[in-house]
Amino acid sequence: MQIPSLRGPRLLLRPWQDTDIDPFVALNADPVVMQHFPSVLSRDETLASLARIHAHFATHGYGVWVVSHPGEADFLGFVGIYHPTFTAHFTRPEAPCLEIAWRLVPAAWGKGYATEGARLSLRHAFSVLGADEVVSLTVPSNERSRAVMQRLGMQHSPADDFDHPRLPEGHPLRRHVLYRLPRSRFVDVL
Repeated sequence: MQIPSLRGPRLLLRPWQDTDIDPFVALNADPVVMQHFPSVLSRDETLASLARIHAHFATHGYGVWVVSHPGEADFLGFVGIYHPTFTAHFTRPEAPCLEIAWRLVPAAWGKGYATEGARLSLRHAFSVLGADEVVSLTVPSNERSRAVMQRLGMQHSPADDFDHPRLPEGHPLRRHVLYRLPRSRFVDVL
């Protein structure tokens, strides 16, 4: 299956390459990057995550792409869309939702890359895949990601907040906020 690349004014969302493995391991081992996750990931955990990313692309033809600059083989992180595999009030087997997510190296923070990459992914979700809605989620204290969600036009309703089913009762990161973006509210501006 040919995996598409998505090109924006400053970024290229591209398929994964073997040269991305070590930077991906470093990204997931960085405590600053992973501060809103339960823990940093080991090399083996990152490789398992990469296997799931490849499997999602193989099944669906889309997923989370590597973020790089056009014409360069650099690794800035990832951005993309995928089907979450946990069960919550907004995930239904009969109508799987699409989640948009991003994780960038700290040197790429504050430059609008997450927003640009997310807009490319949203364009693909709505215009190519025909999605009706895309969601995004994070812990309440992740102000950077919440700001990206708001810049994308996503809306938060406290009634949608939920306890992440993969985290145990009492875990400080269990509570999550959910943002939604219906196709009708997507503004395709890059």
